Amino acid sequence: MIVKTKRYKFPVNTYIQLGLKNILREQWWVFLIALAIMSGTFFIKTIWFVVGATIAFLLYCLFWAIQFYGVTYLEENQLLFDRIRYEISSQQILLQINSKQGMPILWKQVKRVKMGKDYFLLVISRVHLIYLPHSIFNSTHEVKFLKTILKRKGLI
Repeated sequence: MIVKTKRYKFPVNTYIQLGLKNILREQWWVFLIALAIMSGTFFIKTIWFVVGATIAFLLYCLFWAIQFYGVTYLEENQLLFDRIRYEISSQQILLQINSKQGMPILWKQVKRVKMGKDYFLLVISRVHLIYLPHSIFNSTHEVKFLKTILKRKGLI
């Protein structure tokens, strides 16, 4: 069975928000480093450890926000932000601009999947995300079929 979705344009703001959440979830240990630097205040009574660690953590988050914002302007990644249709089968995900142009993504390229209340987020790499809200599917059976595929592939 092949699931053919409606055409969908991935909103840039949603991409940036989901990308930042994904990076912070993936690299949670950076927050622990900031806390370790802040704990230097217990040994040397000065506020500069807290200020320095806070500024460093905010600069780290700003760095990734700029990276995700910049990805939206790259020519190579414009396919992600055009109105595309997805064809999902048990072998691959096909991103189609029209009937003649498309890009296949094999399931082995998907690192992990986050399943929300009304969406699927497929993580291909740190900056390559595929966001599939349930509203682009034609029926609830297609959503269930995608869940079944994801379970069989061991992604959820």
